[in-house]
Amino acid sequence: MSTTTLPIAKAITAGLRDAMRADEKVMLMGEDIGVLGGVFRVTDGLHAEFGSQRVVDTPLAEAGIVGTAVGLCFRGYRPVVEIQFDGFVFPAFNQITTQVAKMHYRTGGRVSLPLVIRIPHGGGIGAVEHHSESPEALFAHTAGLRILAPATAQDAYWMTRQAIECDDPVIMLEPKRRYWVKGDVDPDQRPDLSPWNAQVRRSGRDATLLAWGPSVQLALESAEEAAADGVDLEVIDARSLAPLDIPTISDSVRRTGRLVIVHEAPVSGGLSAEIAARITEECFYHLESPVIRVGGYHTPYPPARVEDAYLPDLDRVLDGVDRALAH
Repeated sequence: MSTTTLPIAKAITAGLRDAMRADEKVMLMGEDIGVLGGVFRVTDGLHAEFGSQRVVDTPLAEAGIVGTAVGLCFRGYRPVVEIQFDGFVFPAFNQITTQVAKMHYRTGGRVSLPLVIRIPHGGGIGAVEHHSESPEALFAHTAGLRILAPATAQDAYWMTRQAIECDDPVIMLEPKRRYWVKGDVDPDQRPDLSPWNAQVRRSGRDATLLAWGPSVQLALESAEEAAADGVDLEVIDARSLAPLDIPTISDSVRRTGRLVIVHEAPVSGGLSAEIAARITEECFYHLESPVIRVGGYHTPYPPARVEDAYLPDLDRVLDGVDRALAH
């Protein structure tokens, strides 16, 4: 199969299909993922190909979905569960943090949980509340979970494959407002870069912009806008949120002397706070300014008609860059 152009959503579909063809123990579970193909049509066509024993429509019960998947792991399966919207994950929070994350450690390594939890992530789709959350910090705080946040079609395909192959539980935060952004996918060429590594998407010398998932495109657009004013920004896609690839970020900051972190989640208690602390510890004598964070506000996610005022945009990112350069 040669390189093809796919939207991010369909790159995930292709990754799921190829993983299921490669291993009969891979199965999918979730609300409306079978005949309907999921609310975002990510699983479209998989029920017809693999049947209802491997593409399972579940009740509307997230705790039951994840709990059942834990039992399937005990029986040798590699389940992939879909949480229909990010804000629906909280009924399963107990299962994920007290069972999924701890089972391998609790059993002294005798039990593995090769479980993938797919979560459409972030805002920007004009939805009602509980459909636009960014809960990555809650899960990154929990030891025992891996978290991936693809931002391109190529990463979406291969991170899906690699997450399923991993013997640890993996949360996949999929950028739902970017689902239909297209990109090249090569399913025959496994990337040299590990999914647990960050990637420099754009080289620069004046400051580092770090983002993940749906915010990577915004960071790249901000860098292009800044270049028109003679400011050269380096853009890093974190890709993995647990574990964090601090060495790649640190290497960039040592060269640029400045770091601006962009994400949709509230800044207060957000993952950017942990990154800022780690970078300050490791790069203190290289920093020319404080680490700047640009994110959501410390409020519940707003109604759709005002979400554009909540989400980081070009002006807010460039303001953060200006604040970093002012020192």
